[in-house]
Amino acid sequence: MTVTSGPAILLVIAKEPVPGRVKTRLTPPYTPQEAAALAEASLSDTLDAALRVPARRRVLVLDGKPGRWLPRGFDVVPQVSGELDERIAGAFAVCDEGPALLVGMDTPQLTADLLADIGRDGHDAWFGPAADGGFWALGLAEPSRAGSLVRGVPMSTGRTGEIQRHRLLDAGLSVRDLPLLRDVDTATDAASVAGLCPPGSRFAAVLASLAEVAR
Repeated sequence: MTVTSGPAILLVIAKEPVPGRVKTRLTPPYTPQEAAALAEASLSDTLDAALRVPARRRVLVLDGKPGRWLPRGFDVVPQVSGELDERIAGAFAVCDEGPALLVGMDTPQLTADLLADIGRDGHDAWFGPAADGGFWALGLAEPSRAGSLVRGVPMSTGRTGEIQRHRLLDAGLSVRDLPLLRDVDTATDAASVAGLCPPGSRFAAVLASLAEVAR
């Protein structure tokens, strides 16, 4: 049963863009420093999109330390230890009553329009599938249920999204499906996603600058 309706708490789960720790599948062809620059740009675009969405609160759930890339308007909380399912459950645990939506840092093509009505459309859950079989967004009208809904879902597989969505349905939740988006994991992903980013995207600009240097 859906609880309080209204603007959601927006959670962005992310890793500090440190060379050698982020976007390692971009190397090669990119250096660890270039991969980190792309990760920082992707994160910045994601945070900017989140700032344009009506929200009760905006929270960056961070593995690492915030840097100059962090705009005003976000609370910062550390990620809990453990596998990704534990870290996602831990992110929802910082929320009070009312809807909450979690997104990752790997979809710089994200726009505020995709998230504008979440929390106010009468659904119990929101699910954003990723092209690699995972998911880029997960929202719950009752974030206190995240532990039982997320823990134990195998992460980083081609069936992660399918299994997670079935968990929501098996719990009797009404699920709104968000558009399919492509994560940036490889250089091929980066080139494809950059072409979908809105005007002013830092990610698209950084990728273009790296292409210029490579010529």
